[in-house]
Amino acid sequence: MSLSISGKVALVTGGARGIGAGIVERLSEAGAQVMIADIGVPGSPADATADAWRYALADDADLQRILSRGNNLAATHLDVTNPASCAAAVATTMDKFGQLDILINNAGVVDSGPVEHFDEAAWDRIFAVNAKGIYLMTQAALPHLRAAAQGCIINTASIAGKKGYANMSAYCGSKFAAIGITQALSAELAGDNIRVNAICPGMVGTAMWLDHLLPTNATSSRQREEEFQTSMQATIPLGRPQTAQDMGDAVVYLASAENITGIALSVAGGFEMN
Repeated sequence: MSLSISGKVALVTGGARGIGAGIVERLSEAGAQVMIADIGVPGSPADATADAWRYALADDADLQRILSRGNNLAATHLDVTNPASCAAAVATTMDKFGQLDILINNAGVVDSGPVEHFDEAAWDRIFAVNAKGIYLMTQAALPHLRAAAQGCIINTASIAGKKGYANMSAYCGSKFAAIGITQALSAELAGDNIRVNAICPGMVGTAMWLDHLLPTNATSSRQREEEFQTSMQATIPLGRPQTAQDMGDAVVYLASAENITGIALSVAGGFEMN
């Protein structure tokens, strides 16, 4: 039996752009009230390291496009590496919607390069966002998830959390950690009737891929997107890349599947099979 998520309240970290925006869109369409929590939301001091990444994070224009979709959406600033910021985002969600049923730990960053020359600060930042951020947000949200009738946590891991890739040791390590945390929390919180699962995106044409991970000499975003589509046709068994909305569909499924916990669901068009 599936659970209805209509009227449920979800908090989506990293929800203003890319995969997070697709998750917000699908949760909203399914009837949930959604708090978009993102470091790109204005109104709080900017993250001093946000400009260190070689791809774009969310900005106000991204946010306004999402918020225009309906009155069941709201937004708040969040730095998942800061415990006080995590607590504030949860408190804002409770003040706005009065409950919290679904926590989506989606915020993530990536960098790549040979381990011999990899920057230590970038390594620490990747683990702080991709792994420690899950811990801090779960800790902040847990009292409210326990109070929910059917609490649910869904973490965004990656197919890179199931298989290692050259020059991706930091990112792969952080996503392996995300899956391990998911499994441990699913066992720990089952007695509270809180389900904990992960999604493992494959190749999604977000800024991470188009601006950083895709090897290209393209000089325009259109050229990069065309090269990405061509590459994915040759790489993925189903012959097409995944979309942010595909990830949202997976999240809605896991949020409504009342007897599934502890899984890491690949959404990768057959590229990763197990």
